[in-house]
Formats: sequence, structure tokens, C-alpha cells
Amino acid sequence: MTPFEAIAEPNRRALLDLLRAGERPAGDLVAATGLSQPGVSKHLKLLREAGLVSMRPDGQRRLYRLEPHNLTPLDDWLQPFRQFWSGRLDALDDHLEKEQ
Repeated sequence: MTPFEAIAEPNRRALLDLLRAGERPAGDLVAATGLSQPGVSKHLKLLREAGLVSMRPDGQRRLYRLEPHNLTPLDDWLQPFRQFWSGRLDALDDHLEKEQ
């Protein structure tokens, strides 16, 4: 699974968002999302396959963390859109200033 395919699903994006704050056990992710444990496990497996999260065992728990360096292809793809919107917002700002 590619990073693009991984983030296409809203629950996986929610898991990534939760992991931005740092490493978390799977049980915390279940509680935070309201998804079933098997559902969270399925999504985490796909995120691991895409290289967006990693897991480390800690006794009986499994701790998950974000792998931000693997988000680079997504960031690279978004860059032209940021430039597009930045230019549009600058033009809007100029227009609003002239109207005042």
C-alpha cells in the first residue's frame, strides 16, 4: 500500500493525527477513535505497510508511532497546491486592502 492509498481512508487519517502527539499504545487509539480493536488493528497494519507508522512491543502492549519521514512524498505532492493557494490568498488580501 502506498502512503497515498493509506491516507485515503478517514479512520487512518484520524489515527495518524492521534500519533502526531507521540507514541501511543493500541488500546489508547481504540479508545480515542471509538473503533473496534480489530478495526484499529486492521488500519494500523495498513499504515505500517505504507511505512507511515511503526510498532514496538512493550511487554503485553504494542506502541505505535508516526514515521514522519515517510510522509515526504505526500508533502512533495501537495507543494504545488500550497503555492497555488498562497498566490490566491495574497491576491484576495490585496483586493480586500483596496476595498477598505
